[in-house]
Amino acid sequence: MPELPEVETIRRGLAKFIIHEKITKIEVLCEKSFIGEKTTGRVENIRRFGKALIIDLDNHKSLMIHLRMTGQLIYDGKKAKGRFAAGHPSDNFTDKLPNKQTRVIIYFEHGTLFFNDQRKFGFIKVIETSEVENDSFIKKLAKEPWEMNGRELYDKLQKHPNSSIKAVILDQTVICGLGNIYADESLFMAKIHPSRKAKTITEKEAEQLIKSAREVMEKSIDSGGSTMATYVRADGTKGDYLEKFAQVFRHEGKPCVRCGTTIIKTRIAGRGTHLCPHCQKETP
Repeated sequence: MPELPEVETIRRGLAKFIIHEKITKIEVLCEKSFIGEKTTGRVENIRRFGKALIIDLDNHKSLMIHLRMTGQLIYDGKKAKGRFAAGHPSDNFTDKLPNKQTRVIIYFEHGTLFFNDQRKFGFIKVIETSEVENDSFIKKLAKEPWEMNGRELYDKLQKHPNSSIKAVILDQTVICGLGNIYADESLFMAKIHPSRKAKTITEKEAEQLIKSAREVMEKSIDSGGSTMATYVRADGTKGDYLEKFAQVFRHEGKPCVRCGTTIIKTRIAGRGTHLCPHCQKETP
């Protein structure tokens, strides 16, 4: 599943091609992948709530798109000067479309957007624009790091006192947008061990964790997202966050950039977790 920086990268890329373009027809090839009534209209805006993309139309309808694990958005049109591809990379980016993985086709006046999804976990949902923020999927999302301060995070941690701090910050109802990569990076930057109980995190540490989350995610967005095998930039090229900025994720066996101690990989909150055992003490 893409993390917030990857989805934001996709949003910025798509905006260049579909803002002010008119949807003339929607063709649904897999009923499971499309929810609501098919609609037409001109694109006024493309927004993001956590990992969900929202395309707002001038008819007061919106298309919510969630790529989940294997979703792709592939745009063919004049503005793209060829093909624009985002999401799970595969030969679909250059193959003839539609193909056997194409679930929904959105036709514009000057281009076509293909929604491909190998495992059919993703979806496109049509809802009233006025109801987007009331949708059950959106409504349960917490604030993103840019919208939250340390005190707010600290108060939320008190509701999960005996859970590990990593498990808590991966919970999208606590703080929105942190996935495995950015949780590890944020905790390392804040010098907090991922297995510490949430109740042991001080308000000062919570403030530092918020600042760290903002910094690592901003760097990732600027670099086009991570270089994980499953996600690429909106133009089809890979992001380079892991190569340029990641300090612990996938760095096991390498020296810590702060103290030289060997980075280790363990399992916390059911996820592979990277940390420096010297900089991130288990006992605060």
